[in-house]
Amino acid sequence: MLAAHFDCPGGPENLYVKEVMKPHPGEGEVLVKVSASALNRADLLQRRGKYPPPKGSSDILGLEAAGSVAGLGPGCTGRWKIGDAVMALLSGGGQAEYVTVPEGHLMPVPKDMTFIQAAAIPEAWLTAFQLLHFVGKIQKGETVLIHAGASGVGMAAIQLVRLANAIPIVTAGTQEKLQATTNAGAAAGFNYKNEDFSEKVLAFTQGSGVDIILDCVGGSYWEKNLSCLRTDGRWVIYGLLSGGEVHGDLLARLLSKRGSIHTSLLRSRDKEASNDYQRCIQFNLKICDSFESFLLIPALKQNCF
Repeated sequence: MLAAHFDCPGGPENLYVKEVMKPHPGEGEVLVKVSASALNRADLLQRRGKYPPPKGSSDILGLEAAGSVAGLGPGCTGRWKIGDAVMALLSGGGQAEYVTVPEGHLMPVPKDMTFIQAAAIPEAWLTAFQLLHFVGKIQKGETVLIHAGASGVGMAAIQLVRLANAIPIVTAGTQEKLQATTNAGAAAGFNYKNEDFSEKVLAFTQGSGVDIILDCVGGSYWEKNLSCLRTDGRWVIYGLLSGGEVHGDLLARLLSKRGSIHTSLLRSRDKEASNDYQRCIQFNLKICDSFESFLLIPALKQNCF
């Protein structure tokens, strides 16, 4: 089969299409013929040599894919049949003609959704879902601050917060991005480039602060994050775009708020051992029925190319 490949780390010019061995489904695995994959920041980092795949995973790029069931390995339970339209979160291998996936990690493609649209769901939506529900323990009526609100995870998180009957507010770097987050359901948005988002958050919450912060930025935001975190709030870190160094008395500030810091990386989870991952994959039972009536379809249609 053909797959995206690079011989040495570097820029996109290093990528080329290479003929590689077609995978065969093992025990409990399904072979998927890939119709569409997606490009994530993790793929870009891996291509640059800064984010190796987990041990035992495919070194082919691609953390999500959508396509059709093309084969069933031994021990499959019969949930899927040849030709079924499916999508999946992967530890790698999506940017190829075929990929193998544990049968329990597949999700049906929602009705009337194209493969291109479906390929944009697993990584962003499962990441946002597990950050909010399994890590942040979101509750009805809470306020959630989502950094990089116009990113894939950010746009998914906005809609998932709404589905949880909570209040999403965001940061972004342009007015265009802020408008996109408003269209997706954000209650408020703040441009981190020309205003102090912590002051704006405190004004929006009438001084009480937010219950949860979804933070992919890291080091440079720590003081402002703590300033607008509610007492007993949860600060969830899932990326370090600005680096991981902190200069200042973070622990004393955190202690004064009785706040908690949580961290999460979805790709590095042991999928076979992680109950949270299995529960996260089953999110379609709660959410897929809402795709057609909620905001996901319009958001995907305006952002897919």
